[in-house]
Amino acid sequence: MGETTLFIRDVPREERPRERLLKEGPARLSNQELLSIILRTGSKEESVLALAGKVLHRFNGLKMLKHATVEELKEVKGIGETKAVQLMAALELGKRLVSERPEDRYAIRSPLDGVKYVMDDMRFYTQEHFVCLYLNTKNQVIHRQTIFVGSLNASIVHPREVFKEAIKRSAASVICFHNHPSGDPTPSEEDIAVTKRLVECGYLLGIDVLDHIIIGDRDYISLKEKGIV
Repeated sequence: MGETTLFIRDVPREERPRERLLKEGPARLSNQELLSIILRTGSKEESVLALAGKVLHRFNGLKMLKHATVEELKEVKGIGETKAVQLMAALELGKRLVSERPEDRYAIRSPLDGVKYVMDDMRFYTQEHFVCLYLNTKNQVIHRQTIFVGSLNASIVHPREVFKEAIKRSAASVICFHNHPSGDPTPSEEDIAVTKRLVECGYLLGIDVLDHIIIGDRDYISLKEKGIV
């Protein structure tokens, strides 16, 4: 008897690569599954997973695949020019990510450095925005995230939302910012209470909250400089 070909449509939905990536994250997928997501479709004769496996086998895994040319990729049955270009684009993005130099990242050594990073946009917001900068061990910015928009309130600025991103990005520290649309950066009691709560939670997690800076109109107040952080 001939072998039965298994197509993606025959795989339970929750076990398909795309669905697993959404549910479990990309780190849980094999190279073959990740490659199948990039390829998107197989052929009439084989599933996209089988095609992805064939590509990996042809180039002996990712190590040689990263050096493949469009012509070499098209030698694999089932890989036409479109799929070859998709693979080449994904491989090039990977190469660029690896070659990105950490020294190109913005480093924050003082409250003023942080202010310069956010002032140009935050001072124009008509609503309060609570923004976090996540830093590595060299105090370089690795990510910026708006945590919420609206009036500052301890029940809204939940530490879980602030530190979830820090853990996800493997950040060493966090600097918090929020703007006062009135233009006056004077901290309120709520500002101070939120800051102290975040500092305490950061201490328990081993992630330093370096500062909470309030942005006004061309003015700012650092709660670190005020001795609150």
